Amino acid sequence: MPERSPFYQNGNPRYKGKFKESKMHGYWEFFRKDGTLMRSGSFDSGKQIGTWTTYDQTGHPHKETEFGS
Repeated sequence: MPERSPFYQNGNPRYKGKFKESKMHGYWEFFRKDGTLMRSGSFDSGKQIGTWTTYDQTGHPHKETEFGS
C-alpha cells in the first residue's frame, strides 16, 4: 500500500504529527482539505489515547472522545 502524502493536492496539510518506530506517536492533528482542523489527540505507539477532540467546520470543538491508555 503506498504511503499517503501528508499534504492534499492543494498544498494544505492532511495531518501533522510524529512517528516512533513507524507508528503514530505523541500529539497529532488532522485537517480537512480546506485547511481547517478536523481532529486532534495523542497516540502511544499507534494506539489512540486520552482525550480526542473533533472540530466543526469553523474550527470550534464539537465533540470529545476518551480513549484508554
